[in-house]
Amino acid sequence: MGGVSAVPVPQPRASAASAAAANSGRRSLAAALFLGAVGATVVLLASGQTWAEGTAAVGGGSIPLDADGSDVTGVPTALAIVGLAALVAVFAVRRAGRLLVSALLALSGAGAAVAAYLGASDSDALDERAAQTTGDTAATVDALTHTAWPYITAVAGLLILLAGLLALRYGKLWPAMSGRYERDGTPRPRKAPVVDPDRPEDLWKALDRGEDPTREA
Repeated sequence: MGGVSAVPVPQPRASAASAAAANSGRRSLAAALFLGAVGATVVLLASGQTWAEGTAAVGGGSIPLDADGSDVTGVPTALAIVGLAALVAVFAVRRAGRLLVSALLALSGAGAAVAAYLGASDSDALDERAAQTTGDTAATVDALTHTAWPYITAVAGLLILLAGLLALRYGKLWPAMSGRYERDGTPRPRKAPVVDPDRPEDLWKALDRGEDPTREA
């Protein structure tokens, strides 16, 4: 009597790889949403804070002057808004479109960070205010100092950049908006869930959906 050959049992490598990819997608998605939202919020809030301070000579004395972020540069604010829009739009597109939107998100963060960093040494806004205050077009600000807000804004811009880089790297694993509706607005038909009369939970779910579980399909 011949021996019975053993049939090798395949290992669940494919399912394990799929689970690992799904976990990576979820973690990267959560991180990108958090970084992008926090970065854009901080940029928008920091733009309303005082970035530069100084004095202007008037007569025999001097008066204090200050400029907030929007006075120094409006670029970080504009790019933060673009970044927020891109962060939302990344879920509405697929494939090449998602790559383009992810790149826009990353570039928005990089641009906001660079603009804020350059604004940390800018004096034009206070020079202009000194000229307006003194009535002398040649007047410049004295004792110019900058606060930490430009640097905080730059760091927030880097958070948006990181969100964009995560979208570029892991965006293909992220879900897209539901494709339930066709382009003409017609809802796609959905198969009714199968109700097992021997499973009480299926019966209750059917009743919750307003279906008659005793009706034959």
